[in-house]
Amino acid sequence: MANDAGRAAARALGDPRARPNGRWVSALTGAPIERVERVFAESDRFLAVEREIRARHRAAGRTYYAQFRAPLELYALARLLRPRHVIETGVSSGVSSAHVLLALRRNGAGRLHSIDLPTPQRGPVFGPTESPVALPPGRATGWAVPERLRDGWDLRIGPSQELLPSLVAGLDGVGLFLHDSLHTPTHLAFELATVAPGLRPGAVVLADNTVWTGRAFDRFAARQGVPIRRRGRSDLVGLSVPATRSPAPRARRAPGSR
Repeated sequence: MANDAGRAAARALGDPRARPNGRWVSALTGAPIERVERVFAESDRFLAVEREIRARHRAAGRTYYAQFRAPLELYALARLLRPRHVIETGVSSGVSSAHVLLALRRNGAGRLHSIDLPTPQRGPVFGPTESPVALPPGRATGWAVPERLRDGWDLRIGPSQELLPSLVAGLDGVGLFLHDSLHTPTHLAFELATVAPGLRPGAVVLADNTVWTGRAFDRFAARQGVPIRRRGRSDLVGLSVPATRSPAPRARRAPGSR
């Protein structure tokens, strides 16, 4: 069954939080829950990828690495929306990136554009006061993404304040956006305002760790005139851009958040 497949993928990844939430995906996409569950069932096909990601975390000394908690939902969203362009800000080891890349490969179309400003680990041993997403020694952004998934991945290193405006302006519409970078109210507001003109009708916008970003996402949802969909009791939230939205103009360069 689909739920069993989802649990198997979460176990293979080594993160029990990754058990998929079909109702959340259904609410964001409008797809019937039966269709969502069929997409989750596809995780049987990439259990080896989940095990490889987990092995890469272990090899870097991060057995209990802080991971994006909804990788299977992200896979399902990319499969159901079939976006031409996906943008994520914040990559770290690349758990979210790998699952979008898996979905786009299965779709046979689409490209992932990722922006990351990495923080190196300060020493050979991970310290208790360091950021959980600090890069282990000898690793680069996306270090857990298997090599076979990297073809066509547009990975950009630097501040999103500098890179996001030109990225959005150069695309012909964004179908899925994930904020998982600097979690402050001003930075989230900047990223949402920057990507907004490029969002396609029916696009899904996600933001993680919103417990730290105040009401920035709430205000964005109010401007869109749509409800916020929360993943269970977590602080991972999303919304769906109205399908009747007029074609978006190209984004203009927006001011930085700091």
